[in-house]
Amino acid sequence: MTAILGHNYIAGARSGAGDIHLQSIDAESGEPLPAIFLQATEAEVDAAAQAAASAYPAYRVLPAPRRAEFLEAIATELDALRDDFIATVCRETALPTGRIQGERARISGQMRLFAQVLRRGDFHGARIDRALPLRQPLPRADLRQCRMGIGPVAVFGASNFPLAFSTAGGDTAAALAAGCPVVVKAHSGHMATAELVADAILRAAVKTGMPTGVFNMIYGNRVGEQLVKHAAIQAVGFTGSLKGGRALYDMAAARKQPIPVFAEMSSINPVVVLPQALKQRGAQIATDLAASVVQGCGQFCTNPGLIIGISSPEFSAFRDRLAGILADQPAQTMLNSGTLKSYAAGIERLLAHSGIRHLAGQPQQGKQAFAQLFQADPQLLLDGEELLQEEVFGPTSIIIEVASREHLQQALSALQGQLTATLIADPEDLKGASDLVAQLEQIAGRLLLNGYPTGVEVCDAMVHGGPYPATSDARGTSVGTLAIDRFLRPVCYQNYPDELLPEALRNTNPLGIWRLVDGQNSKEALA
Repeated sequence: MTAILGHNYIAGARSGAGDIHLQSIDAESGEPLPAIFLQATEAEVDAAAQAAASAYPAYRVLPAPRRAEFLEAIATELDALRDDFIATVCRETALPTGRIQGERARISGQMRLFAQVLRRGDFHGARIDRALPLRQPLPRADLRQCRMGIGPVAVFGASNFPLAFSTAGGDTAAALAAGCPVVVKAHSGHMATAELVADAILRAAVKTGMPTGVFNMIYGNRVGEQLVKHAAIQAVGFTGSLKGGRALYDMAAARKQPIPVFAEMSSINPVVVLPQALKQRGAQIATDLAASVVQGCGQFCTNPGLIIGISSPEFSAFRDRLAGILADQPAQTMLNSGTLKSYAAGIERLLAHSGIRHLAGQPQQGKQAFAQLFQADPQLLLDGEELLQEEVFGPTSIIIEVASREHLQQALSALQGQLTATLIADPEDLKGASDLVAQLEQIAGRLLLNGYPTGVEVCDAMVHGGPYPATSDARGTSVGTLAIDRFLRPVCYQNYPDELLPEALRNTNPLGIWRLVDGQNSKEALA
């Protein structure tokens, strides 16, 4: 493996002008890892943003197949990273080898999937309304619309997904596919991982002849604000805490030229367990739900943090079984000491509340996290208690036991926006469940039936987003091919000659794509 240099990536070169030294931490031992990283100076942040801006005009007009070749080359380089790369990621995050191997396959597969999107061409969103010179009382001009990349994008790496939501993750892949150069702010928890991935991206850029500055990356804990406020940056992709995402959103909105921030921030992902399902398979539901709560030490944005059901003997038995299973779970190492500290603080707030009862879990001690289960008075949710709306990032969940189906609807109405919402139901439950589904549609981006989070798939139909505070913009997704939409904007051309139009809008349809022509879908050339 190439030695870690620890310098910033600017315009295809390395820059280490700063004097603030940073180190990654071994997540298991808590000891600093040997590589030294140099925090970007103000001048280096500016240079990185300017490099992306300089690359933008040439990169956005590259034919889509050329950008597809770039993404596929990135995938090839990522797949070629050896076992020592996997070991580095594991040391920085305490995540198991199998998880990292799967995550690496996910990001390379994601790059190839976006390459397919570029080749099939539907991302152009081509629409043509031909001129109607004889229309009365006024003629209509020739109007043609397609979409273009919005401009340089700042991407903030996530702590819990060192690959899938970081340097070459979904935001970077979608932005590059859209024709937008990127400036990645590497996450401080896995900087060595970020460097090795960045090297792979740069190798791919050189091999495919991409413009210099199409990919840039900076290190540092205090560089994010300058990056978001830089005039060259036209959008932000972020995965992290509500506090961090909201801060970036407010910075971007306060700019002289406000820009969109696509932030995934906070979700408690309610699981609604209906009566007939509990009668038929309550014990299995408890087993499966417990596995979801503790998977990956609960460090998933779709971790089931709230469980709601109607009071019954079956619900009581389910709750007791779930508590018993979680009480027996071994402690797990979290991503880093900061994550563990935040988890412990969240547990303490729940323990201190008089209306919340602790059902299972050992006291937090040492460097590992224990699974926890709580039960809260349902009136707290109706009264707007913030603790029941806040994500506790880790292996914990809260049970809400309501008195009736009417109270269940009231409880769902009190919930804020979520990434996911789950119904555990049998066919008898579903006969009258349309009203519950309608409520869940209003609060969540993805509705699960008889499945458990996470279950995130990288595909065309996936939605990984939801109403605030799950995300800052519920109209998009950070996973799946629809993620490209966040970094595109529509442009309309009125009465332009064919030779000046983008290829997607020319009469001959040289791309061979489906277009909306005078209100009808067509792949035909125009006369």
